[in-house]
Amino acid sequence: MAEETTQSIVVAAPAVDVMAVIADFPAYPEWAGAVKVAEVLESAPDGRGQRVRFVLDAGPVKDTYELAYTWAPDGSAVSWELVKGQMQKSQRGSYTLAPSGDGTEVTYRLRVDLNIPLIGMFKRKAEKVITDTALKELKKRVEG
Repeated sequence: MAEETTQSIVVAAPAVDVMAVIADFPAYPEWAGAVKVAEVLESAPDGRGQRVRFVLDAGPVKDTYELAYTWAPDGSAVSWELVKGQMQKSQRGSYTLAPSGDGTEVTYRLRVDLNIPLIGMFKRKAEKVITDTALKELKKRVEG
């Protein structure tokens, strides 16, 4: 099994509020710096995005890709997998939420494989930057 990057952060809000921000894909360009477009292509019966197209512009890294989402019935987690992409060969990720004091611990797991060869050490570093940035931006959005 390929390695994945895992990071966590505590957000001073209930899990339901955190998951509401995660599930609000059309708002991503407002708070997720690299996301220029997040368009829900298919919705699950509960209205949450099931298939979402993203346009990413992170300076030297630009990509358009689609992810398929699976939502935990109890609202404690969401996972996704790459459907198609330009630069990415595969992507698997998840957010898992757990109570933590007066807030919610958010754990982000991510594994990305690109169509271009990349040394494992650099790939893990890139995943770490992605997960770290995403968690900090999520925390700011929820708490702000």
